[in-house]
Amino acid sequence: MATYVNNLRLKEITTGDEDGTWGTSTNTNLELIGEALGYNTQDGFATDADATTTVADGAADPARALYFKVTSSATLTATRTLTIGPNTVSRVMWIENATTGSQSINISQGSGANVTIATGKTKVVYLDGAGATAAVVDALALIESVTDGDVIGPGSSTSNNFTAFDGTTGKLIKDSGKATPTGDVVGTSDTQTLTNKTLTSPKVGTSVNDTNGAELLKVTATGSAVNEVTLANAATGNNPALSATGDDTNVGIDITPKGTGEMDVTASFMTGIFSDKVSALGNTGTSQTIDASTGQVFTATLTGNCTFTLSGSNSNSNRASSFTLILTNDATPSRTVAFAGGTVEFPGGSVSRTTDANATDIWFFFSPDGGTTWYATIPMKNLS
Repeated sequence: MATYVNNLRLKEITTGDEDGTWGTSTNTNLELIGEALGYNTQDGFATDADATTTVADGAADPARALYFKVTSSATLTATRTLTIGPNTVSRVMWIENATTGSQSINISQGSGANVTIATGKTKVVYLDGAGATAAVVDALALIESVTDGDVIGPGSSTSNNFTAFDGTTGKLIKDSGKATPTGDVVGTSDTQTLTNKTLTSPKVGTSVNDTNGAELLKVTATGSAVNEVTLANAATGNNPALSATGDDTNVGIDITPKGTGEMDVTASFMTGIFSDKVSALGNTGTSQTIDASTGQVFTATLTGNCTFTLSGSNSNSNRASSFTLILTNDATPSRTVAFAGGTVEFPGGSVSRTTDANATDIWFFFSPDGGTTWYATIPMKNLS
């Protein structure tokens, strides 16, 4: 009587059997050997449950294939186990999980170990055929890691180039075409020193630090900023420049000391800096405000009996305020002038101004106490 106890479940003819028909059985065996060296696919899970597939004795069967693709007509909702029988078969297989439902599958043979194959993945396994306790083993799990050798990517032209890999799947993407650097590779979380590197429009977080890690320059982001500061070096005989630049036509520079701190200029002489700002008040009418924080020289035409309100003096206790008022009378003589916004003191207790039509007097005001008291005089009178 024929038996099927071999690992491919081929028909083994007993001596003296199948007189005149052994050729047919032999040809079938040869076809099954070819099947065992090839590829085949099988619906391993017709339902959403564990399943068993058994290699047929002496007949074609998908589970005999060397590369065995497992599909499912059912949509799996959890990891399911596919048991391959008989549990006495010992062989190597490539098994692909092509089931529906994005679930892993376990490959089992007996009560021994299983191998889990993630959805869409393939593993090389061997069945040990130990009977009831048979195990399925990942055939590549214990292969020694490759420690030396070259990786050749598509388009690689030199062994010194970086080769890029997909960070998720580990797939080779392409030869980067970038030569291996002579120094260390820069890491995003490493503390490293960069030398002779050109940074084009870098984005600085909150500060620029010195070599000790202490803050050297704070950087504050402004939403929709259009103006900025430009630094420029200079050739021999010229000065480096700090300039206000940007989209606006007129852009100033604000320098603000902290608390009672002061701006110190350590230079023997400064040119083109301390020019007084002139603010034209226009016609005074009967009331006019002079804000000392907006300029140092004010021009006005006296067009009524006017009260000037003085404001905007420096509020720091150790800072004085001063300004010059160029006051021109209109065509009407003898108009009067008064002051509010603080006590105004004059030399000798009073001052005589020119009241003639179209005459100009130049006033000077000085306050050492934040505008509580203003000291005033007319150093130049009756300019016409």
